[in-house]
Amino acid sequence: MSDKSRQMTPEEAAEFAEQVFNKAREGDAAMMAALLTKGLPPNLRNHKGDTLLMLAAYHGHLDTVKVLLEHKADPEIRNDNGQSPIAGAAFKGDLAVVTALVEGGAQVEGSSFDGRTALMMAAMFNRVAIVDYLISKGADPKAKDANGITALEAARTMGAVDTVAQLEKLPG
Repeated sequence: MSDKSRQMTPEEAAEFAEQVFNKAREGDAAMMAALLTKGLPPNLRNHKGDTLLMLAAYHGHLDTVKVLLEHKADPEIRNDNGQSPIAGAAFKGDLAVVTALVEGGAQVEGSSFDGRTALMMAAMFNRVAIVDYLISKGADPKAKDANGITALEAARTMGAVDTVAQLEKLPG
Protein backbone atom coordinates (compact mmCIF):
# COMPACT_ATOMS: atom_id res chain seq x y z
CA MET A 1 0.00 0.00 0.00
CA SER A 2 1.48 3.33 -1.02
CA ASP A 3 1.60 6.39 1.17
CA LYS A 4 -0.71 8.23 -1.24
CA SER A 5 -3.68 6.00 -0.48
CA ARG A 6 -3.35 6.38 3.30
CA GLN A 7 -6.00 8.54 4.97
CA MET A 8 -4.93 11.36 7.27
CA THR A 9 -5.53 10.85 10.95
CA PRO A 10 -7.81 13.42 12.56
CA GLU A 11 -4.72 14.99 14.15
CA GLU A 12 -2.96 15.23 10.77
CA ALA A 13 -6.08 16.72 9.20
CA ALA A 14 -6.34 19.32 11.97
CA GLU A 15 -2.67 20.23 11.53
CA PHE A 16 -3.09 20.53 7.76
CA ALA A 17 -6.18 22.73 8.21
CA GLU A 18 -4.27 25.00 10.59
CA GLN A 19 -1.49 25.35 8.01
CA VAL A 20 -4.08 26.26 5.36
CA PHE A 21 -5.58 28.95 7.61
CA ASN A 22 -2.08 30.28 8.25
CA LYS A 23 -1.53 30.57 4.47
CA ALA A 24 -4.67 32.73 4.25
CA ARG A 25 -3.58 34.80 7.27
CA GLU A 26 -0.08 35.25 5.80
CA GLY A 27 -1.38 36.08 2.32
CA ASP A 28 0.29 33.25 0.40
CA ALA A 29 -1.79 33.75 -2.76
CA ALA A 30 0.21 31.27 -4.86
CA MET A 31 -0.13 28.46 -2.32
CA MET A 32 -3.81 29.28 -1.81
CA ALA A 33 -4.41 29.13 -5.58
CA ALA A 34 -2.62 25.77 -5.78
CA LEU A 35 -4.63 24.33 -2.89
CA LEU A 36 -7.94 25.61 -4.30
CA THR A 37 -7.12 24.20 -7.72
CA LYS A 38 -6.51 20.80 -6.08
CA GLY A 39 -9.94 20.88 -4.46
CA LEU A 40 -9.59 22.78 -1.19
CA PRO A 41 -13.09 24.06 -0.32
CA PRO A 42 -12.99 27.87 -0.74
CA ASN A 43 -15.41 28.37 2.16
CA LEU A 44 -13.47 26.28 4.70
CA ARG A 45 -13.99 27.64 8.23
CA ASN A 46 -11.85 27.48 11.35
CA HIS A 47 -12.92 26.94 14.97
CA LYS A 48 -14.04 30.60 15.20
CA GLY A 49 -16.09 30.38 12.02
CA ASP A 50 -13.58 32.48 10.08
CA THR A 51 -13.36 31.57 6.42
CA LEU A 52 -10.13 31.71 4.46
CA LEU A 53 -11.52 34.87 2.84
CA MET A 54 -12.20 36.48 6.22
CA LEU A 55 -8.62 35.86 7.34
CA ALA A 56 -7.09 37.10 4.09
CA ALA A 57 -9.33 40.20 4.06
CA TYR A 58 -8.78 41.06 7.72
CA HIS A 59 -5.02 40.79 7.32
CA GLY A 60 -5.01 42.93 4.15
CA HIS A 61 -3.86 40.35 1.61
CA LEU A 62 -5.42 41.67 -1.60
CA ASP A 63 -3.96 39.03 -3.94
CA THR A 64 -5.14 36.20 -1.70
CA VAL A 65 -8.60 37.80 -1.44
CA LYS A 66 -8.77 37.94 -5.24
CA VAL A 67 -7.65 34.30 -5.60
CA LEU A 68 -10.29 33.17 -3.11
CA LEU A 69 -13.02 35.18 -4.85
CA GLU A 70 -11.96 33.76 -8.23
CA HIS A 71 -12.44 30.29 -6.73
CA LYS A 72 -15.97 31.21 -5.59
CA ALA A 73 -15.32 31.96 -1.94
CA ASP A 74 -18.52 33.46 -0.51
CA PRO A 75 -17.91 37.03 0.72
CA GLU A 76 -21.13 36.93 2.73
CA ILE A 77 -20.20 34.16 5.19
CA ARG A 78 -20.01 35.60 8.70
CA ASN A 79 -17.80 34.22 11.43
CA ASP A 80 -19.17 33.03 14.77
CA ASN A 81 -19.22 36.66 15.97
CA GLY A 82 -21.35 37.70 12.99
CA GLN A 83 -18.54 39.63 11.31
CA SER A 84 -18.20 39.69 7.52
CA PRO A 85 -15.01 39.99 5.49
CA ILE A 86 -16.00 43.49 4.28
CA ALA A 87 -16.54 44.69 7.86
CA GLY A 88 -13.14 43.29 8.84
CA ALA A 89 -11.45 45.06 5.94
CA ALA A 90 -13.30 48.31 6.74
CA PHE A 91 -12.23 48.05 10.38
CA LYS A 92 -8.61 47.56 9.29
CA GLY A 93 -8.85 50.47 6.84
CA ASP A 94 -7.97 48.56 3.67
CA LEU A 95 -9.78 50.24 0.77
CA ALA A 96 -8.26 47.93 -1.86
CA VAL A 97 -9.57 44.83 -0.06
CA VAL A 98 -12.98 46.45 0.55
CA THR A 99 -13.15 47.27 -3.18
CA ALA A 100 -12.17 43.71 -4.20
CA LEU A 101 -14.81 42.28 -1.88
CA VAL A 102 -17.55 44.53 -3.28
CA GLU A 103 -16.45 43.67 -6.83
CA GLY A 104 -16.50 40.00 -5.75
CA GLY A 105 -20.11 40.15 -4.60
CA ALA A 106 -19.99 41.36 -1.00
CA GLN A 107 -23.14 43.24 -0.04
CA VAL A 108 -22.34 46.86 0.74
CA GLU A 109 -25.16 46.90 3.28
CA GLY A 110 -24.46 43.44 4.68
CA SER A 111 -24.48 43.70 8.44
CA SER A 112 -23.26 41.68 11.38
CA PHE A 113 -25.65 40.00 13.81
CA ASP A 114 -25.92 43.29 15.74
CA GLY A 115 -26.86 45.23 12.61
CA ARG A 116 -23.49 46.95 12.25
CA THR A 117 -22.52 47.58 8.63
CA ALA A 118 -19.12 48.04 6.99
CA LEU A 119 -19.95 51.75 6.69
CA MET A 120 -20.45 51.95 10.44
CA MET A 121 -17.13 50.18 11.03
CA ALA A 122 -15.34 52.51 8.62
CA ALA A 123 -16.94 55.59 10.23
CA MET A 124 -16.12 54.45 13.77
CA PHE A 125 -12.45 54.04 12.93
CA ASN A 126 -12.09 57.24 10.90
CA ARG A 127 -11.65 55.52 7.51
CA VAL A 128 -12.60 58.47 5.27
CA ALA A 129 -11.74 56.85 1.91
CA ILE A 130 -13.71 53.72 2.76
CA VAL A 131 -16.71 55.77 3.89
CA ASP A 132 -16.62 57.63 0.56
CA TYR A 133 -16.30 54.41 -1.40
CA LEU A 134 -19.09 52.57 0.43
CA ILE A 135 -21.48 55.50 0.09
CA SER A 136 -20.63 55.70 -3.63
CA LYS A 137 -21.61 52.02 -3.87
CA GLY A 138 -24.96 52.58 -2.18
CA ALA A 139 -24.28 52.19 1.54
CA ASP A 140 -26.98 53.95 3.54
CA PRO A 141 -25.51 56.42 6.05
CA LYS A 142 -28.90 56.54 7.80
CA ALA A 143 -28.97 52.77 8.47
CA LYS A 144 -29.15 51.89 12.16
CA ASP A 145 -27.67 48.96 14.04
CA ALA A 146 -29.62 46.87 16.57
CA ASN A 147 -29.19 49.66 19.15
CA GLY A 148 -30.52 52.33 16.78
CA ILE A 149 -27.08 53.83 16.17
CA THR A 150 -26.16 55.29 12.77
CA ALA A 151 -22.68 55.52 11.25
CA LEU A 152 -22.51 59.21 12.26
CA GLU A 153 -23.48 58.48 15.86
CA ALA A 154 -20.99 55.61 16.03
CA ALA A 155 -18.24 57.86 14.66
CA ARG A 156 -19.08 60.54 17.24
CA THR A 157 -18.97 57.99 20.06
CA MET A 158 -15.53 56.82 18.91
CA GLY A 159 -14.20 60.37 18.45
CA ALA A 160 -13.57 59.82 14.74
CA VAL A 161 -13.44 63.52 13.84
CA ASP A 162 -12.78 63.17 10.10
CA THR A 163 -15.63 60.79 9.39
CA VAL A 164 -17.96 62.78 11.67
CA ALA A 165 -17.28 65.89 9.56
CA GLN A 166 -17.61 63.86 6.38
CA LEU A 167 -20.98 62.30 7.36
CA GLU A 168 -22.35 65.62 8.69
CA LYS A 169 -21.88 67.11 5.19
CA LEU A 170 -24.21 64.56 3.60
CA PRO A 171 -27.62 65.87 2.54
CA GLY A 172 -30.51 65.53 4.96
